[in-house]
Amino acid sequence: MGVLSDQPAALAAYGADAIAKGSKSFALASLFFDKETQAQVHMLYAWCRHCDDVIDGQTLGGDAPDATLSQAEMQSRLETLRAQTRLALADKPTGAPAFDGFATVVRRCAMPERYPMDLLKGFAQDVDRQTYPTIDDLMGYCYGVAGVVGVMMAIVMGVAPDEEETLDRACDLGLAFQLTNVCRDVIDDAAGGRIYLPLDWLSDAGVPLSPEAVCDVRYRDAVVRVVHRTLFEADRYYASASQGARRLPLRAASAVLAARNVYREIGRRVINRGARAWDSRTVISAPRKAWLAASGITASLVQAGLCRHRSLAGRDGLWSRSPDNYSVKTASA
Repeated sequence: MGVLSDQPAALAAYGADAIAKGSKSFALASLFFDKETQAQVHMLYAWCRHCDDVIDGQTLGGDAPDATLSQAEMQSRLETLRAQTRLALADKPTGAPAFDGFATVVRRCAMPERYPMDLLKGFAQDVDRQTYPTIDDLMGYCYGVAGVVGVMMAIVMGVAPDEEETLDRACDLGLAFQLTNVCRDVIDDAAGGRIYLPLDWLSDAGVPLSPEAVCDVRYRDAVVRVVHRTLFEADRYYASASQGARRLPLRAASAVLAARNVYREIGRRVINRGARAWDSRTVISAPRKAWLAASGITASLVQAGLCRHRSLAGRDGLWSRSPDNYSVKTASA
């Protein structure tokens, strides 16, 4: 039975609208899915986007986080999200399309409860306005707000919840996406009082450890060096994630590699723009996105024909998503 025949079509439409307005890059990549998987991906995206927007006081991620939100207000919003998410995990209606659509995803994909709750732990770090002393600390945050989304998306695409090796690679893609986001938005985030770059890397570059200093043009060249260092780190996770695509169905692999190509291009453009990277938002034109997406299809076909049964290379030196590792990094959540 098709996904739209056993649930209100309005929930699928809500998800499609959310991804179309919230991320043109992910919306383009999602075109490669079959209709049933596409609807599930859209509804999962809509729930993730809604939770992120509620915590940051944004609308579909299209504006800067609301710096006027008090920590108490953000904590209250987080508790509401937790309560609504628990209802969705119990397959109980909430009346909110983001959560009722997510309940459909959970039911159809047997989504383990720990993954959506890990996402809310990640948002708890934003509520606490945590900073990240080292790159490993930053990776823990990136897992909570993006790596775990990669894991959930892979399960929606048909990866078994216990297929850990493939889920690790899906997580790597989410980690790379978030590192790219951190670098693209570093000045906007600092203007909102937030620093996500590793503090030890900023200190090594001579940048005082305050949002004001990160925004200060006197330190712009030093911030650029840290951003480039962070994007080089992202490339390690993009490379690891690319291998995992061979374990996905062909259409899903095409979607994943299309999204990878577009997001990786954003990071490369940040590098190429140097100190002017934040004069305006770094974006990719529609024709370039189409070309990058087509390259993703080609790569997925090559992997399907030549690499599907090859062993995946090791993840030596990359951050681990083990439960103990993440629980330590989110102890205050």
